[in-house]
Amino acid sequence: MSHGTRGSQDHPIENAHLAVRKAAKASFVGNFVEWFDYATYGYLAAVIAKVFFPPGDDVAALLYTFGVFALSFLVRPIGGLFWGNWGDKYGRRWALSWSILIMSGSTFLIAFLPGYGAIGLWAPGLLLVLRLVQGFSASGEYAGASAFMTEYAPKGKRGLYTSVVPASTATGLLAGAVFIFFLNAILSDAQLESWGWRIPFLLAGPLGWIGRYIRLHLEDSPVYRELAEGADHEPVEAPVRYILHHHKKQIMVGLGVTCLNAVAFYLLLSYMPTYLSQEIGLEADMALLSSSIALAAYILMIFMMGHISDTFGRKRMLITACLLFIVFAVPSYWLLSIGTFWTALFVQLFLCALLTMNDGTLPTFLSELFPTRVRYTGFALSFNTANALFGGTAPFVATWLISTSGSPIAPGWYLAFVAVLALGAMLTIHETAFEPLED
Repeated sequence: MSHGTRGSQDHPIENAHLAVRKAAKASFVGNFVEWFDYATYGYLAAVIAKVFFPPGDDVAALLYTFGVFALSFLVRPIGGLFWGNWGDKYGRRWALSWSILIMSGSTFLIAFLPGYGAIGLWAPGLLLVLRLVQGFSASGEYAGASAFMTEYAPKGKRGLYTSVVPASTATGLLAGAVFIFFLNAILSDAQLESWGWRIPFLLAGPLGWIGRYIRLHLEDSPVYRELAEGADHEPVEAPVRYILHHHKKQIMVGLGVTCLNAVAFYLLLSYMPTYLSQEIGLEADMALLSSSIALAAYILMIFMMGHISDTFGRKRMLITACLLFIVFAVPSYWLLSIGTFWTALFVQLFLCALLTMNDGTLPTFLSELFPTRVRYTGFALSFNTANALFGGTAPFVATWLISTSGSPIAPGWYLAFVAVLALGAMLTIHETAFEPLED
C-alpha cells in the first residue's frame, strides 16, 4: 500500500494515465464478452431456431428465438436496480467483478444445452432460464462501465474516454460476426446445427475469468473514492427509493433518450444480418460481411463522436441524431430492400454514422445526469428499462411488423417513430457536458 502511495506522489501524471488505461481495459472486457454473446445469438438465430424449437414453421421458430431474446431483457430493470444499488453502496469495482462472472458463466452453460430433438420443450425452457440469468447479470455491465469511465476521465474528455464502452460493445459484435462468418465458411449446415453453434458460447468462460481478474486488481474511481472517504459522507440506504423521489425527471429523460439507442443498436448492429438474409434475400455470408465492415467503421467513428460531444455538447449531438433518424430511417430501409451487397453496405455505413452520434454521446450523458452517490443506480434504471421495453424486443417487433404488413420497409417506420419519442425527451433537459460531475 505504501509503495503505491509513494509512486502516485512521485509520478502523479504517469500514475493517473496508468489508472485510466487500466479502467478502460476493465470497462472494455466485460462489455466485449456480453456483446460477443449477443452477436453469437443474433447471427445464429436461424440455427438456434432449428435446434431449440419444433420443426415445420421457420418463421414461427425465428419468432420464438427472438421472443426468448426479448424475454431475457425483461429482467434487466430488476438486474439494473440490484447492481446499481450495490455499485453505489459498495463500489463500482465490486459490482462489475461479480456481474461479469455470473454473465459469462450463464453464457458458457448455453453451450451444453441439448436441443429440441433430445428433450423436447425442456430445451427452449432451459435456454430461456440461462438467458434470463445472463440478462440479469449483464444489466450491470454497460451502466457500471460507463459510470466508471466517466468518473475516471480527465476534465473536458469525458465523452472521448467513455466512448470506449460503446466501442467495446461493437468490438464484441464484430468479433462475433467474424467468428460466425468463419464457422459458416468451414462447417456444413448439418455440422453447424449439430455442434458448431456451441463453440462461441464456450469462449465466454475463459473470457469472463480474464475480465474478473482485471477488475479485481483495479481501484474504484477517484470520484467515488473521494465521496466515500469524505468525513461527512453517508451512503444512501435505499438508492432506488432516493432516485425515484429526487430524480424522477432525469430517469424519464434517460429512458426516453435511450429508447432510440436501444432500437437502433439492435436493429442495425445485431438483427441486421438476419434481416438481410431472411427478409431481403441476401446471401448469409454477404450479409455478415457487410455488417462486419459497418461494425468496424462504427468502432472508428465512435471515438470521434465522443470527442465532438466534448466540444459541442451532449444535447446538441443527441438532438441531431434524433432528427437525422426521423428523416432518413425509412428511405434507408427502402434502399436496403433493393437487396444488393453494395447497397446494403452503403446504407449500413450511413446508419452506423447516425448511430454513433447517439451512442458515442449517450453513456457520458446518462452518467452526467445523476450525482455520484446514485449515478450507477440512475444510469442502470433508465438504461435497462429502455432496453427491456425497446431494445430486446426490437428484432421481434421488426420480424412481426414485416410479417404482418408484408413490407420489408416496416422497421424503418418503427425506427423513425422511436426517434420522435427520444427527441421529445431531449428537448426537456439542459446541457451537461460543461459542468463538473455532481457529488
